[in-house]
Amino acid sequence: MLIGYARCSSSGDDEQGQRDQLRVLGVDGDSIHVDHGLTGTDRPRPALTAALSALSARDTLVVTSLDRLARSVADLSAIASDLQARDVLLMFDGAVHDPRDPIGRTVFAMLSTTFAEFESGLIRLRTMEGNGRRKAAGGFAGRKPLLNPAQQS
Repeated sequence: MLIGYARCSSSGDDEQGQRDQLRVLGVDGDSIHVDHGLTGTDRPRPALTAALSALSARDTLVVTSLDRLARSVADLSAIASDLQARDVLLMFDGAVHDPRDPIGRTVFAMLSTTFAEFESGLIRLRTMEGNGRRKAAGGFAGRKPLLNPAQQS
């Protein structure tokens, strides 16, 4: 079974275009779940929850592109891990990725692990760069001490 998911940042944002693309990819109109007006990363996505709940083993979750499925690398990692554990296929950009075949396993592994590690590495790099800039400017780099100099004696 094909289950489609679309996410539109604003109410009128390309919903019809995503619906049309999902239909072209073989998703029945009644099996398309759409979240509207969601841009922040901390908001629940009821249509995504419904789409994921509708999936059984060997079903396929269909999205027009990965950026419509997830709002961050960590979010994508969690969704990919869940799909793989449940033996659900993922179709994005018109290609189906099966967690049982070697290429599909590689794609799921990249989505669930490599990208999360990459994002974590970028965060560490940005933190080190920021600490270096603060230190070069004569400021304190790193975590501020809990005690001031007078209290430390």
